[in-house]
Amino acid sequence: MSNGIKKTGLILIGIITGMMLSLNFSAIAKKDSIEAIHPLPIEELRTFAQVFGRIKSDYVESVEDKKLITEAINGMLVGLDPHSSYLDKDDYKELQIGTQGEFGGLGIQVTMEDGVVKVISPIEDTPAFRAGIKTGDLIVKLDDTVVKGMTLNDAIKLMRGKPKTSIKITIMREGETEPLIFNLVRDIIKIQSVKSKMIEPGYAYIRITQFQEQTGENLAQAIRTLFAENTGSMKGLILDLRNDPGGLLNGAVAVSAAFLPENALVVYTEGRSADAKMKLHANPEYYLRGPDDDYLKGLPSEVKTVPMITLVNGGSASASEIVAGALQDHKRSIVMGSQTFGKGSVQTILPLGNNTAIKLTTARYYTPNGQSIQAQGITPDILDETDNGDDQRLREADLNRHLSNGKKAEKKKTASEAEKAALKPAGDKKEKKNKDKKDKEKDKDKDRTPIEFGSAEDLLLTQAMNYFKGITSSPEKKSDEKTDS
Repeated sequence: MSNGIKKTGLILIGIITGMMLSLNFSAIAKKDSIEAIHPLPIEELRTFAQVFGRIKSDYVESVEDKKLITEAINGMLVGLDPHSSYLDKDDYKELQIGTQGEFGGLGIQVTMEDGVVKVISPIEDTPAFRAGIKTGDLIVKLDDTVVKGMTLNDAIKLMRGKPKTSIKITIMREGETEPLIFNLVRDIIKIQSVKSKMIEPGYAYIRITQFQEQTGENLAQAIRTLFAENTGSMKGLILDLRNDPGGLLNGAVAVSAAFLPENALVVYTEGRSADAKMKLHANPEYYLRGPDDDYLKGLPSEVKTVPMITLVNGGSASASEIVAGALQDHKRSIVMGSQTFGKGSVQTILPLGNNTAIKLTTARYYTPNGQSIQAQGITPDILDETDNGDDQRLREADLNRHLSNGKKAEKKKTASEAEKAALKPAGDKKEKKNKDKKDKEKDKDKDRTPIEFGSAEDLLLTQAMNYFKGITSSPEKKSDEKTDS
Protein backbone atom coordinates (compact mmCIF):
# COMPACT_ATOMS: atom_id res chain seq x y z
CA MET A 1 0.00 0.00 0.00
CA SER A 2 2.89 2.31 0.81
CA ASN A 3 4.32 1.86 -2.68
CA GLY A 4 0.88 2.56 -4.18
CA ILE A 5 0.54 5.80 -2.25
CA LYS A 6 4.06 6.80 -3.22
CA LYS A 7 3.33 6.09 -6.89
CA THR A 8 0.05 8.04 -6.70
CA GLY A 9 1.87 10.90 -5.04
CA LEU A 10 4.59 11.05 -7.68
CA ILE A 11 2.06 10.95 -10.49
CA LEU A 12 0.01 13.72 -8.83
CA ILE A 13 3.10 15.88 -8.30
CA GLY A 14 3.90 15.46 -11.99
CA ILE A 15 0.38 16.44 -13.00
CA ILE A 16 0.26 19.48 -10.70
CA THR A 17 3.75 20.57 -11.72
CA GLY A 18 2.80 20.31 -15.39
CA MET A 19 -0.39 22.32 -14.77
CA MET A 20 1.47 25.02 -12.87
CA LEU A 21 4.18 25.29 -15.51
CA SER A 22 1.56 25.44 -18.24
CA LEU A 23 -0.38 28.15 -16.45
CA ASN A 24 2.78 30.09 -15.70
CA PHE A 25 4.01 29.94 -19.31
CA SER A 26 0.52 30.86 -20.51
CA ALA A 27 0.39 33.90 -18.23
CA ILE A 28 3.85 34.99 -19.37
CA ALA A 29 2.95 34.60 -23.03
CA LYS A 30 -0.32 36.47 -22.55
CA LYS A 31 1.38 39.45 -20.94
CA ASP A 32 4.48 39.33 -23.18
CA SER A 33 6.51 39.20 -20.02
CA ILE A 34 9.97 37.73 -19.50
CA GLU A 35 9.55 37.35 -15.75
CA ALA A 36 11.32 34.36 -14.28
CA ILE A 37 9.13 31.46 -13.19
CA HIS A 38 8.89 31.18 -9.41
CA PRO A 39 10.33 27.92 -8.13
CA LEU A 40 7.67 25.31 -7.43
CA PRO A 41 7.08 24.36 -3.75
CA ILE A 42 8.06 20.69 -4.21
CA GLU A 43 7.88 19.76 -0.52
CA GLU A 44 4.37 21.20 -0.15
CA LEU A 45 3.25 19.50 -3.39
CA ARG A 46 4.64 16.21 -2.08
CA THR A 47 2.65 16.67 1.14
CA PHE A 48 -0.48 17.44 -0.88
CA ALA A 49 0.07 14.32 -2.96
CA GLN A 50 0.52 12.21 0.18
CA VAL A 51 -2.73 13.51 1.66
CA PHE A 52 -4.51 12.88 -1.64
CA GLY A 53 -3.16 9.34 -1.74
CA ARG A 54 -4.13 8.61 1.88
CA ILE A 55 -7.69 9.79 1.28
CA LYS A 56 -7.92 7.60 -1.83
CA SER A 57 -6.67 4.53 0.01
CA ASP A 58 -7.81 4.92 3.63
CA TYR A 59 -10.91 7.13 3.79
CA VAL A 60 -13.96 5.28 5.08
CA GLU A 61 -15.75 5.68 1.73
CA SER A 62 -14.55 5.90 -1.83
CA VAL A 63 -14.17 9.49 -3.04
CA GLU A 64 -14.01 10.60 -6.66
CA ASP A 65 -10.85 12.35 -7.80
CA LYS A 66 -12.95 15.19 -9.22
CA LYS A 67 -14.51 15.89 -5.82
CA LEU A 68 -11.15 15.90 -4.04
CA ILE A 69 -9.54 18.26 -6.51
CA THR A 70 -12.58 20.57 -6.54
CA GLU A 71 -12.55 20.74 -2.73
CA ALA A 72 -8.80 21.45 -2.80
CA ILE A 73 -9.42 24.36 -5.20
CA ASN A 74 -12.21 25.58 -2.93
CA GLY A 75 -9.90 25.44 0.08
CA MET A 76 -7.16 27.40 -1.67
CA LEU A 77 -9.52 30.24 -2.53
CA VAL A 78 -11.58 30.34 0.68
CA GLY A 79 -8.35 30.49 2.68
CA LEU A 80 -7.28 33.71 0.97
CA ASP A 81 -10.02 36.17 1.95
CA PRO A 82 -13.81 36.27 2.44
CA HIS A 83 -14.50 37.25 -1.19
CA SER A 84 -12.44 34.81 -3.28
CA SER A 85 -14.19 31.57 -4.24
CA TYR A 86 -14.58 28.79 -6.78
CA LEU A 87 -17.72 28.98 -8.93
CA ASP A 88 -19.07 25.73 -10.26
CA LYS A 89 -21.59 25.68 -13.11
CA ASP A 90 -24.55 26.58 -10.87
CA ASP A 91 -22.65 29.23 -8.88
CA TYR A 92 -21.42 30.90 -12.07
CA LYS A 93 -24.98 31.04 -13.40
CA GLU A 94 -26.29 32.46 -10.09
CA LEU A 95 -23.65 35.19 -10.17
CA GLN A 96 -24.74 36.28 -13.63
CA ILE A 97 -28.41 36.24 -12.61
CA GLY A 98 -27.71 38.32 -9.49
CA THR A 99 -26.26 41.23 -11.47
CA GLN A 100 -29.46 41.45 -13.55
CA GLY A 101 -31.55 42.33 -10.51
CA GLU A 102 -34.03 39.43 -10.31
CA PHE A 103 -33.78 35.98 -8.70
CA GLY A 104 -35.67 33.65 -6.38
CA GLY A 105 -34.68 33.75 -2.72
CA LEU A 106 -34.90 35.53 0.63
CA GLY A 107 -32.97 38.77 0.09
CA ILE A 108 -29.93 38.52 2.38
CA GLN A 109 -26.33 39.61 1.77
CA VAL A 110 -24.19 37.04 3.63
CA THR A 111 -20.62 35.97 4.31
CA MET A 112 -19.03 32.96 6.04
CA GLU A 113 -17.65 33.41 9.56
CA ASP A 114 -16.23 30.58 11.72
CA GLY A 115 -18.14 27.95 9.78
CA VAL A 116 -21.54 29.65 9.99
CA VAL A 117 -23.27 32.13 7.71
CA LYS A 118 -23.24 35.72 8.96
CA VAL A 119 -25.67 38.33 7.69
CA ILE A 120 -24.00 41.44 6.24
CA SER A 121 -27.28 43.13 5.44
CA PRO A 122 -30.88 42.22 4.54
CA ILE A 123 -31.92 43.64 1.16
CA GLU A 124 -34.69 46.22 1.26
CA ASP A 125 -38.24 45.10 0.31
CA THR A 126 -37.48 41.37 0.59
CA PRO A 127 -38.81 38.53 2.83
CA ALA A 128 -35.71 38.66 5.06
CA PHE A 129 -35.95 42.43 5.51
CA ARG A 130 -39.66 42.33 6.34
CA ALA A 131 -39.18 39.48 8.82
CA GLY A 132 -36.66 41.51 10.82
CA ILE A 133 -33.43 39.65 10.09
CA LYS A 134 -30.55 41.94 11.05
CA THR A 135 -26.94 42.65 10.29
CA GLY A 136 -24.66 40.42 12.38
CA ASP A 137 -27.18 37.59 12.76
CA LEU A 138 -25.57 34.14 12.59
CA ILE A 139 -27.50 31.57 10.53
CA VAL A 140 -26.85 28.20 12.19
CA LYS A 141 -29.56 26.03 10.59
CA LEU A 142 -31.48 26.01 7.32
CA ASP A 143 -34.60 23.90 7.82
CA ASP A 144 -33.10 20.90 9.66
CA THR A 145 -29.66 21.18 8.05
CA VAL A 146 -26.84 22.47 10.26
CA VAL A 147 -24.80 25.14 8.47
CA LYS A 148 -21.54 24.34 10.27
CA GLY A 149 -19.21 22.69 7.77
CA MET A 150 -21.01 23.96 4.66
CA THR A 151 -19.41 26.19 2.07
CA LEU A 152 -20.96 29.63 1.62
CA ASN A 153 -22.10 28.71 -1.89
CA ASP A 154 -23.87 25.58 -0.61
CA ALA A 155 -25.70 27.62 2.05
CA ILE A 156 -26.78 30.20 -0.54
CA LYS A 157 -28.13 27.40 -2.76
CA LEU A 158 -30.31 26.17 0.11
CA MET A 159 -31.64 29.67 0.79
CA ARG A 160 -32.49 30.32 -2.84
CA GLY A 161 -35.28 28.40 -4.49
CA LYS A 162 -38.63 28.53 -6.19
CA PRO A 163 -40.93 31.41 -5.20
CA LYS A 164 -43.71 30.65 -2.68
CA THR A 165 -41.71 27.80 -1.11
CA SER A 166 -40.89 28.14 2.58
CA ILE A 167 -37.74 27.68 4.62
CA LYS A 168 -37.08 27.73 8.36
CA ILE A 169 -33.99 29.69 9.38
CA THR A 170 -32.48 29.36 12.85
CA ILE A 171 -30.46 32.37 13.95
CA MET A 172 -28.21 33.23 16.87
CA ARG A 173 -28.28 36.94 17.69
CA GLU A 174 -26.06 38.89 20.05
CA GLY A 175 -27.95 39.66 23.25
CA GLU A 176 -30.35 36.73 22.81
CA THR A 177 -29.95 33.66 25.03
CA GLU A 178 -32.07 31.39 22.82
CA PRO A 179 -31.96 30.82 19.06
CA LEU A 180 -34.47 32.79 16.98
CA ILE A 181 -36.52 30.90 14.39
CA PHE A 182 -37.82 32.62 11.27
CA ASN A 183 -40.25 30.94 8.88
CA LEU A 184 -39.73 32.70 5.56
CA VAL A 185 -41.41 32.29 2.19
CA ARG A 186 -39.13 32.67 -0.81
CA ASP A 187 -40.08 35.26 -3.37
CA ILE A 188 -38.86 36.65 -6.67
CA ILE A 189 -36.29 39.17 -5.49
CA LYS A 190 -36.80 42.06 -7.86
CA ILE A 191 -34.34 44.67 -6.78
CA GLN A 192 -35.37 48.12 -7.95
CA SER A 193 -31.95 49.64 -8.35
CA VAL A 194 -32.98 53.31 -8.39
CA LYS A 195 -35.83 54.96 -6.47
CA SER A 196 -36.54 58.67 -6.56
CA LYS A 197 -39.01 61.35 -5.51
CA MET A 198 -39.35 65.04 -4.72
CA ILE A 199 -39.31 65.46 -0.94
CA GLU A 200 -40.71 68.95 -1.34
CA PRO A 201 -40.36 71.67 -3.99
CA GLY A 202 -36.67 72.26 -4.64
CA TYR A 203 -35.41 69.12 -2.85
CA ALA A 204 -34.89 65.82 -4.68
CA TYR A 205 -34.22 62.37 -3.22
CA ILE A 206 -32.53 59.49 -5.10
CA ARG A 207 -31.91 56.11 -3.52
CA ILE A 208 -29.67 53.45 -5.08
CA THR A 209 -30.24 50.00 -3.56
CA GLN A 210 -27.70 48.07 -5.63
CA PHE A 211 -25.42 48.65 -8.63
CA GLN A 212 -26.73 46.56 -11.52
CA GLU A 213 -26.45 46.51 -15.32
CA GLN A 214 -29.15 49.17 -15.76
CA THR A 215 -28.33 51.40 -12.75
CA GLY A 216 -26.69 54.19 -14.78
CA GLU A 217 -29.57 54.37 -17.24
CA ASN A 218 -32.16 54.24 -14.45
CA LEU A 219 -30.37 57.04 -12.59
CA ALA A 220 -30.28 59.21 -15.72
CA GLN A 221 -34.03 58.75 -16.19
CA ALA A 222 -34.69 59.57 -12.52
CA ILE A 223 -32.64 62.78 -12.76
CA ARG A 224 -34.49 63.93 -15.87
CA THR A 225 -37.86 63.19 -14.25
CA LEU A 226 -37.03 64.99 -10.99
CA PHE A 227 -35.73 68.14 -12.69
CA ALA A 228 -38.78 68.18 -15.00
CA GLU A 229 -41.20 67.82 -12.07
CA ASN A 230 -39.56 70.52 -9.97
CA THR A 231 -40.93 74.02 -10.25
CA GLY A 232 -38.30 76.71 -9.79
CA SER A 233 -34.66 76.12 -8.96
CA MET A 234 -33.35 72.88 -7.42
CA LYS A 235 -32.03 73.73 -3.94
CA GLY A 236 -30.69 70.36 -2.86
CA LEU A 237 -30.28 66.72 -3.89
CA ILE A 238 -29.92 63.78 -1.50
CA LEU A 239 -28.24 60.62 -2.79
CA ASP A 240 -29.04 57.70 -0.46
CA LEU A 241 -26.54 54.80 -0.52
CA ARG A 242 -27.43 53.26 2.85
CA ASN A 243 -27.50 49.45 2.95
CA ASP A 244 -26.32 49.39 -0.68
CA PRO A 245 -24.00 46.34 -0.81
CA GLY A 246 -22.41 47.39 -4.11
CA GLY A 247 -22.43 45.51 -7.39
CA LEU A 248 -21.00 46.35 -10.81
CA LEU A 249 -18.03 48.71 -11.04
CA ASN A 250 -19.17 50.42 -14.24
CA GLY A 251 -22.43 51.28 -12.45
CA ALA A 252 -20.47 53.07 -9.73
CA VAL A 253 -18.51 55.01 -12.34
CA ALA A 254 -21.74 55.96 -14.15
CA VAL A 255 -23.40 57.24 -10.96
CA SER A 256 -20.30 59.26 -10.05
CA ALA A 257 -20.04 60.65 -13.60
CA ALA A 258 -23.63 61.93 -13.43
CA PHE A 259 -22.58 64.42 -10.72
CA LEU A 260 -18.88 65.04 -11.41
CA PRO A 261 -17.14 67.09 -14.13
CA GLU A 262 -16.21 65.18 -17.27
CA ASN A 263 -12.96 63.19 -17.00
CA ALA A 264 -12.76 63.61 -13.20
CA LEU A 265 -10.99 60.64 -11.57
CA VAL A 266 -13.57 58.40 -9.90
CA VAL A 267 -11.45 55.57 -8.51
CA TYR A 268 -8.18 53.78 -9.17
CA THR A 269 -6.99 50.27 -8.38
CA GLU A 270 -3.63 48.81 -7.42
CA GLY A 271 -2.70 45.15 -7.75
CA ARG A 272 0.23 42.95 -8.74
CA SER A 273 -0.57 42.48 -12.43
CA ALA A 274 -0.70 45.19 -15.07
CA ASP A 275 -4.40 44.43 -15.64
CA ALA A 276 -5.10 45.19 -11.97
CA LYS A 277 -3.78 48.75 -12.23
CA MET A 278 -6.59 50.95 -13.53
CA LYS A 279 -7.69 54.57 -13.39
CA LEU A 280 -11.39 55.06 -14.02
CA HIS A 281 -12.65 58.51 -14.98
CA ALA A 282 -16.06 60.15 -15.40
CA ASN A 283 -16.03 59.35 -19.08
CA PRO A 284 -18.33 57.14 -21.21
CA GLU A 285 -15.58 54.68 -22.07
CA TYR A 286 -15.42 53.68 -18.40
CA TYR A 287 -19.12 53.10 -17.78
CA LEU A 288 -20.73 52.15 -21.09
CA ARG A 289 -20.87 48.50 -22.08
CA GLY A 290 -20.15 48.31 -25.78
CA PRO A 291 -21.15 50.92 -28.40
CA ASP A 292 -24.32 52.04 -26.61
CA ASP A 293 -25.41 55.67 -26.68
CA ASP A 294 -24.25 57.73 -23.69
CA TYR A 295 -27.32 57.78 -21.45
CA LEU A 296 -25.78 60.56 -19.30
CA LYS A 297 -25.51 62.90 -22.26
CA GLY A 298 -27.93 65.81 -22.12
CA LEU A 299 -28.68 65.67 -18.36
CA PRO A 300 -29.77 69.01 -16.83
CA SER A 301 -26.60 71.06 -16.30
CA GLU A 302 -27.68 71.88 -12.72
CA VAL A 303 -27.08 68.25 -11.70
CA LYS A 304 -23.35 69.02 -11.68
CA THR A 305 -23.71 71.98 -9.28
CA VAL A 306 -26.81 71.53 -7.12
CA PRO A 307 -25.93 71.30 -3.38
CA MET A 308 -25.71 67.62 -2.54
CA ILE A 309 -25.66 65.28 0.48
CA THR A 310 -24.80 61.58 0.23
CA LEU A 311 -26.19 59.31 2.96
CA VAL A 312 -24.18 56.23 4.01
CA ASN A 313 -24.09 53.68 6.82
CA GLY A 314 -22.36 50.45 7.80
CA GLY A 315 -24.28 48.61 5.10
CA SER A 316 -22.84 50.81 2.33
CA ALA A 317 -20.18 48.68 0.66
CA SER A 318 -17.97 48.33 -2.39
CA ALA A 319 -19.47 50.27 -5.34
CA SER A 320 -21.44 52.57 -3.01
CA GLU A 321 -18.20 53.39 -1.15
CA ILE A 322 -16.52 54.20 -4.46
CA VAL A 323 -19.27 56.71 -5.26
CA ALA A 324 -19.27 58.26 -1.78
CA GLY A 325 -15.45 58.52 -1.79
CA ALA A 326 -15.33 60.11 -5.25
CA LEU A 327 -18.01 62.71 -4.46
CA GLN A 328 -16.35 63.48 -1.11
CA ASP A 329 -12.80 63.81 -2.48
CA HIS A 330 -13.91 66.12 -5.29
CA LYS A 331 -15.88 68.15 -2.71
CA ARG A 332 -18.97 67.61 -4.82
CA SER A 333 -21.10 66.26 -1.97
CA ILE A 334 -21.18 66.25 1.80
CA VAL A 335 -21.20 62.68 3.11
CA MET A 336 -23.50 62.14 6.09
CA GLY A 337 -24.17 59.05 8.21
CA SER A 338 -21.89 56.47 9.80
CA GLN A 339 -18.67 54.69 8.81
CA THR A 340 -19.17 52.52 5.74
CA PHE A 341 -18.52 48.78 5.47
CA GLY A 342 -14.95 48.93 4.13
CA LYS A 343 -15.14 46.47 1.22
CA GLY A 344 -12.48 48.02 -0.99
CA SER A 345 -11.14 45.04 -2.94
CA VAL A 346 -11.60 44.07 -6.59
CA GLN A 347 -12.87 40.59 -7.44
CA THR A 348 -12.15 39.44 -10.99
CA ILE A 349 -14.18 36.61 -12.52
CA LEU A 350 -11.76 34.29 -14.33
CA PRO A 351 -13.53 31.63 -16.44
CA LEU A 352 -11.91 28.19 -16.34
CA GLY A 353 -13.96 26.43 -19.01
CA ASN A 354 -16.88 24.00 -18.66
CA ASN A 355 -18.95 26.95 -17.39
CA THR A 356 -16.90 27.22 -14.18
CA ALA A 357 -14.80 30.13 -12.94
CA ILE A 358 -12.92 31.50 -9.98
CA LYS A 359 -13.71 34.78 -8.27
CA LEU A 360 -10.30 36.09 -7.26
CA THR A 361 -9.34 39.24 -5.36
CA THR A 362 -6.88 41.00 -7.66
CA ALA A 363 -6.61 44.63 -6.46
CA ARG A 364 -7.61 47.27 -3.92
CA TYR A 365 -9.75 50.34 -4.60
CA TYR A 366 -8.45 53.83 -3.82
CA THR A 367 -10.39 57.10 -3.75
CA PRO A 368 -9.18 59.97 -5.98
CA ASN A 369 -7.16 61.41 -3.06
CA GLY A 370 -5.36 58.09 -2.53
CA GLN A 371 -7.23 56.68 0.47
CA SER A 372 -7.67 52.91 0.52
CA ILE A 373 -11.29 51.89 1.13
CA GLN A 374 -10.36 48.33 2.17
CA ALA A 375 -11.07 47.44 5.84
CA GLN A 376 -11.63 51.11 6.68
CA GLY A 377 -14.44 52.49 4.56
CA ILE A 378 -15.49 56.08 4.03
CA THR A 379 -15.59 58.42 7.01
CA PRO A 380 -18.60 60.78 6.83
CA ASP A 381 -18.21 64.56 7.02
CA ILE A 382 -21.22 64.65 9.35
CA LEU A 383 -22.03 61.84 11.77
CA ASP A 384 -25.51 60.44 12.18
CA GLU A 385 -27.03 62.25 15.16
CA THR A 386 -29.77 59.64 15.57
CA ASP A 387 -27.29 57.16 17.11
CA ASN A 388 -29.19 54.05 16.05
CA GLY A 389 -26.42 51.62 16.92
CA ASP A 390 -25.01 51.52 13.39
CA ASP A 391 -21.48 51.61 14.78
CA GLN A 392 -22.12 48.08 16.11
CA ARG A 393 -22.64 46.68 12.59
CA LEU A 394 -20.53 43.95 11.12
CA ARG A 395 -17.88 45.44 8.82
CA GLU A 396 -15.16 44.17 6.50
CA ALA A 397 -12.51 44.55 9.22
CA ASP A 398 -14.51 42.15 11.43
CA LEU A 399 -14.37 39.30 8.89
CA ASN A 400 -11.85 36.50 9.31
CA ARG A 401 -8.95 36.62 6.84
CA HIS A 402 -10.01 40.04 5.57
CA LEU A 403 -7.54 41.71 3.24
CA SER A 404 -5.47 44.41 4.94
CA ASN A 405 -5.86 48.07 4.13
CA GLY A 406 -2.62 48.10 2.17
CA LYS A 407 -1.03 50.85 4.25
CA LYS A 408 1.72 50.13 6.75
CA ALA A 409 1.09 53.10 9.01
CA GLU A 410 -1.09 52.90 12.10
CA LYS A 411 -4.78 52.54 11.33
CA LYS A 412 -6.69 55.80 11.41
CA LYS A 413 -9.61 55.90 13.80
CA THR A 414 -12.98 55.79 12.13
CA ALA A 415 -15.53 58.46 12.88
CA SER A 416 -17.52 56.13 15.13
CA GLU A 417 -14.38 55.03 17.03
CA ALA A 418 -13.27 58.63 17.55
CA GLU A 419 -16.73 59.62 18.70
CA LYS A 420 -16.94 56.72 21.15
CA ALA A 421 -13.51 57.55 22.57
CA ALA A 422 -14.48 61.19 23.06
CA LEU A 423 -17.78 60.32 24.73
CA LYS A 424 -16.46 57.53 27.00
CA PRO A 425 -17.74 58.26 30.53
CA ALA A 426 -15.40 58.40 33.49
CA GLY A 427 -15.95 56.19 36.53
CA ASP A 428 -17.61 52.81 37.07
CA LYS A 429 -21.04 54.25 37.94
CA LYS A 430 -21.26 56.24 34.72
CA GLU A 431 -20.07 53.23 32.70
CA LYS A 432 -22.71 51.02 34.31
CA LYS A 433 -25.42 53.64 33.73
CA ASN A 434 -24.41 53.95 30.08
CA LYS A 435 -24.42 50.15 29.67
CA ASP A 436 -27.88 49.84 31.24
CA LYS A 437 -29.18 52.51 28.89
CA LYS A 438 -27.77 50.69 25.86
CA ASP A 439 -29.25 47.38 27.06
CA LYS A 440 -32.69 48.99 27.33
CA GLU A 441 -32.33 50.46 23.87
CA LYS A 442 -31.32 47.05 22.54
CA ASP A 443 -34.36 45.40 24.15
CA LYS A 444 -36.59 48.08 22.71
CA ASP A 445 -35.05 47.55 19.28
CA LYS A 446 -35.57 43.76 19.15
CA ASP A 447 -39.00 43.72 17.58
CA ARG A 448 -38.87 47.03 15.78
CA THR A 449 -39.94 47.00 12.15
CA PRO A 450 -37.09 48.27 9.94
CA ILE A 451 -37.46 51.93 9.06
CA GLU A 452 -38.14 52.58 5.40
CA PHE A 453 -35.40 54.79 3.99
CA GLY A 454 -36.84 57.96 2.49
CA SER A 455 -40.00 57.88 4.63
CA ALA A 456 -41.23 60.46 7.15
CA GLU A 457 -39.75 58.27 9.95
CA ASP A 458 -36.25 58.42 8.41
CA LEU A 459 -34.38 60.54 10.96
CA LEU A 460 -31.13 60.79 8.98
CA LEU A 461 -33.06 62.11 5.99
CA THR A 462 -34.62 64.71 8.29
CA GLN A 463 -31.13 65.61 9.51
CA ALA A 464 -29.99 66.09 5.90
CA MET A 465 -32.97 68.32 5.11
CA ASN A 466 -32.31 70.36 8.25
CA TYR A 467 -28.72 70.86 7.13
CA PHE A 468 -29.84 72.05 3.69
CA LYS A 469 -32.17 74.57 5.30
CA GLY A 470 -29.55 75.83 7.75
CA ILE A 471 -31.32 74.47 10.85
CA THR A 472 -28.22 72.49 11.88
CA SER A 473 -24.72 73.87 12.02
CA SER A 474 -22.24 73.20 9.23
CA PRO A 475 -19.52 70.59 9.79
CA GLU A 476 -16.02 71.54 10.77
CA LYS A 477 -13.79 71.88 7.75
CA LYS A 478 -11.97 68.62 7.14
CA SER A 479 -8.21 68.74 7.22
CA ASP A 480 -6.53 68.32 3.82
CA GLU A 481 -3.72 66.46 5.51
CA LYS A 482 -3.75 62.78 4.54
CA THR A 483 -3.54 60.15 7.23
CA ASP A 484 -2.29 56.70 6.31
CA SER A 485 -4.68 53.96 7.33
